[in-house]
Amino acid sequence: MSIQVKDVEYVAKLARLNLSEEERETFTGQLNAILQYADKLNELNTDDVEPTTHVLHLSNVMREDVVKESLPQEKVFRNAPEEEDGQFKVPAVLE
Repeated sequence: MSIQVKDVEYVAKLARLNLSEEERETFTGQLNAILQYADKLNELNTDDVEPTTHVLHLSNVMREDVVKESLPQEKVFRNAPEEEDGQFKVPAVLE
């Protein structure tokens, strides 16, 4: 598979990009180089390779949840610019 200039023009039109003739040629060459590299990967024998999502085994790195005492409301609202009826008061964002 190879990319033609008309393919680059089509994608540029979809992205609403105005490309010069030089840019079209440059991008055509770059995209073809990427496809050639990807095609080279098809030469690898992967028959006995298990599909994976990551190269390394990943495990959950989150700590266990621990129930703790909450902060008292008075202490929390000390940092609030405004408070009303036990809630943070913020400026309205809708009219």
